[in-house]
Amino acid sequence: MNVDKILANLEAKHPGELEYLQAVREVLLSVKDEYNKHPEFEQARIIERMVEPDRIYTFRVTWIDDNGEVQVNQGYRVQFNNAIGPYKGGIRFHASVNLSILKFLGFEQTFKNALTTLPMGGAKGGSDFSPRGKSDAEIMRFCQAFMLELWRNIGPDKDVPAGDIGVGGREVGYMYGMYKKLTHECTGTMTGKGLEFGGSLIRPEATGFGALYFVEELLKDQGDDIKGKTIAVSGFGNVAWGAVTKATQLGAKVVTISGPDGYVYDPDGINTPEKINYMLELRASGNDIVAPYAEKFPNSTFYPGRRPWELKVDIAMPCATQNEVSRDDAQHLADNGVKYVAEVSNMGCTAEAIDLFIEKRMIYAPGKAVNAGGVATSGLEMTQNAQHIYWSEQEVDARLHTIMRDIHEQCVKYGREDDGYMNYMKGANIAGFMKVANAMLAQGIY
Repeated sequence: MNVDKILANLEAKHPGELEYLQAVREVLLSVKDEYNKHPEFEQARIIERMVEPDRIYTFRVTWIDDNGEVQVNQGYRVQFNNAIGPYKGGIRFHASVNLSILKFLGFEQTFKNALTTLPMGGAKGGSDFSPRGKSDAEIMRFCQAFMLELWRNIGPDKDVPAGDIGVGGREVGYMYGMYKKLTHECTGTMTGKGLEFGGSLIRPEATGFGALYFVEELLKDQGDDIKGKTIAVSGFGNVAWGAVTKATQLGAKVVTISGPDGYVYDPDGINTPEKINYMLELRASGNDIVAPYAEKFPNSTFYPGRRPWELKVDIAMPCATQNEVSRDDAQHLADNGVKYVAEVSNMGCTAEAIDLFIEKRMIYAPGKAVNAGGVATSGLEMTQNAQHIYWSEQEVDARLHTIMRDIHEQCVKYGREDDGYMNYMKGANIAGFMKVANAMLAQGIY
């Protein structure tokens, strides 16, 4: 495999799609040696086929705001790869959404879903529409208009969207309601639904819960224990809330949350029901700031315009968005003796930050492994819908825990290096790649 040649061709075809090209580079560099052991992959041009999405739908979304004004947004669905199952991946509503970000997310989703061992392909979708500042009626009208354009291209055995940034239970409900009206069918076509109409218990917490289950296994592999560890978390939405909740249950102490305005440091730990539930109040306020936490809990301190990676902790867990940890941030973490970095956001660390972690032999685990609990629980929701059954919280949680343990084992299988260093990025990328590649090979050229 000539990585430089493949990337040069991609860049020529897709100029300026930085996030997408970054994600492809990371995977290709990780799997190159394993790929070269399989001439049958080269003969079938597996890589050249795998790095391009199967198809991309782009569409105009026209809706009317509360003032009677016509608004126009751009909508997308990137169906990346369905070699191992129907397309599966979230829908993101945020002003920053563009094709590069959705292609990177769909590419990552393909390998993440493969790691779960569940039969799900990779996809992603969304719009540059931002729910912030919109009324419920406006959000409903936009969701209905979005689904009016998308519904023909999704289905329970074709493509199963879910939520993502800007798309929670409310938005999923509005989109599913419109889908049901258009198709005259009640199917498990979307996940993240309300509990009253086919949703799964612990789905909102699943990404954060699964991340801590993975970190727990990671620490065991290093002969360490999560109890008593201090953790820096970024973000303050559902993912961060789930991570803080489960970390506290497992005996660790989370000391930070962050937002666009800066971060809060709470030396006592965000470890009481009042503090953890206040994270949800902050998110529900729609202001997208964390500063009020320090006002409510005076022993904590708010640091405006700064990020939590400057603190001395045991574990860093980025939970906000892509590329939120720069090389400078990584250097701060290394200088402060942070031993473990576990991405919970998708591609939360820049390539330069990852290079530094590996160079310093710090234990770094990528988002496609750490945050797979969210889509894994969506897969469990699909199973419940298909079988017309309903599992208890304990049943779902036990299955999630098993899946995250299996993902860790797959990473260890391919990631242990000769000197004993555990390279989770390499392990996760190869494990996911091999499953998808072998499925593509078995299904022929089409």
